[in-house]
Amino acid sequence: MLPRIRRQAAYYLRRLSKKDRADAVQEVVSSAFVSYVRLVERGKSDVAYAGPLARYAACQYLRGRRVGSSMNVSDLTSNLCRQKNGVSLEQLDHFDNPTDEWQQIVVEDRHSGPAEVAGTRIDFGDWLESLPERTRHVAETLATGEATSHVARMFGCSASRVSQLRRELHQAWCVFQGEVVPATSSAWA
Repeated sequence: MLPRIRRQAAYYLRRLSKKDRADAVQEVVSSAFVSYVRLVERGKSDVAYAGPLARYAACQYLRGRRVGSSMNVSDLTSNLCRQKNGVSLEQLDHFDNPTDEWQQIVVEDRHSGPAEVAGTRIDFGDWLESLPERTRHVAETLATGEATSHVARMFGCSASRVSQLRRELHQAWCVFQGEVVPATSSAWA
């Protein structure tokens, strides 16, 4: 029955993307197996056919029911919740530009909630855009945790200049956030 269940599952799930369909077919096969085991336990193995098992399992999959998962309409990671409430989830650690390493650092902070992470990503990105290009590259590199001496070698300046830039960047960030600026003035205020 397994090859027929796989074929039928692929047919019922044909509208899914290729990547999603492969996982969905495996989920349908698992669900069909669970249904088959239930039929055998009840002594009804003679009514177990590949077509109905595959159709039932595909319908369960499309409704958000998964094998071994509870159905919680309040859990945002639950497929049922996403379907019923029209919620979509996106990874915060995904970004397109490979130089945006600072975004990964923000996401890795386990002390911040999702709202704080999202706000910081937006504010920090806008702040970076307000900086001159070379200074922005220095700030992005410093945000990844690189040592002052390493950043100085990367950008062809002295370590003391990078330290000055670090203080100036901190002051510029405070001004951008509307916070009290430390005693020395900022070049971008």
